[in-house]
Amino acid sequence: MKKGLLVLLVVFLVFAPLAAQGSKEDGAAAKELVVYASVDEANAVKILDAFTKDSGIKTSFVQLSSGPALTRIQAESGRPQADVWLGAPSDNHVTAKNDGLTVPYKGESFEGLGAEFKDAEGYWRGFYMNPLCFGVNTAALAKAGASVPRSWADLLKPEYKGLIQVPTPQASGTATTMVYSLIEIMGENEAFAYMTKLNSNIQTYTSSGTGPSKGVNVGDCAIGIQFSPAFFQMKANGQPVEIVFPSEGFGFEFPAASILKGAKNYEAAKIFMDWLVSKKGQDVLKSTGTYFYPVIDSAEIDPVMPAFSTLDVVGIDLAYYSARKGELVERWVSEVLSAKK
Repeated sequence: MKKGLLVLLVVFLVFAPLAAQGSKEDGAAAKELVVYASVDEANAVKILDAFTKDSGIKTSFVQLSSGPALTRIQAESGRPQADVWLGAPSDNHVTAKNDGLTVPYKGESFEGLGAEFKDAEGYWRGFYMNPLCFGVNTAALAKAGASVPRSWADLLKPEYKGLIQVPTPQASGTATTMVYSLIEIMGENEAFAYMTKLNSNIQTYTSSGTGPSKGVNVGDCAIGIQFSPAFFQMKANGQPVEIVFPSEGFGFEFPAASILKGAKNYEAAKIFMDWLVSKKGQDVLKSTGTYFYPVIDSAEIDPVMPAFSTLDVVGIDLAYYSARKGELVERWVSEVLSAKK
């Protein structure tokens, strides 16, 4: 009997270090992460570089607007060329979940998120917020002899003809959020009638959600409609930009992140998802100058940004609009894009 116990003890002493070594190797295997980033390229670099610095995990990414990203993920179903989809308004991640393209993961930081910022089963989590706004190049607007618009209604004035850029919902999650929020504010038929009238003042529809800010930045257009970060950055840099939150209210995004089904670097993906909504990951939003609003209360924001609680934002039912996205985009194309200028 004693001899049998001695043999078991020897076996344990031999194999316990090997088991421990196996655990270390599992952790060491998390060396690389590949991302499809629907965050704008500059901010994707800031976030992923900070993650690499904190974790030691090397990152690479392909930048894709939300529409093209979802199309690519659908085409690669079950054999994705990336591990994580980072960014794109959360309704896109609802679609990815429903299509069986992502996998659930909760982890250590998940429970600290508000219910509105996560899928209850862990398929996606929001990691920042951005309100819609008008970014106004005051120098370009003065040159055109126009006043600063204060409302959605103001944008219909003839003085803004050819001065406005806005993204297209055919490719941009920013634009679909605008469509959804206008429906919430005005009602569906009224919102489409409004956008049809607004079409006559639009200079161009950009494929990227951040495209209008590029036009505002160089004065190619006087007014850009998109989410706020690029305009906050311009203002912080001392450029002649005014940020207007329309008086009727406005929508906001909380882009999400998901782990793709079949991810080759699954362990690294889990580490990234935990880090993204941790205090350390959320503080990166301010320290690297993303001008994104954090989704946890303990994180700080840049002084140029008003407190999110002071903004008159409009809530959006993600499940409802995710189910109707294709229908609403088709209606936008047939009624708004084809309207006469």
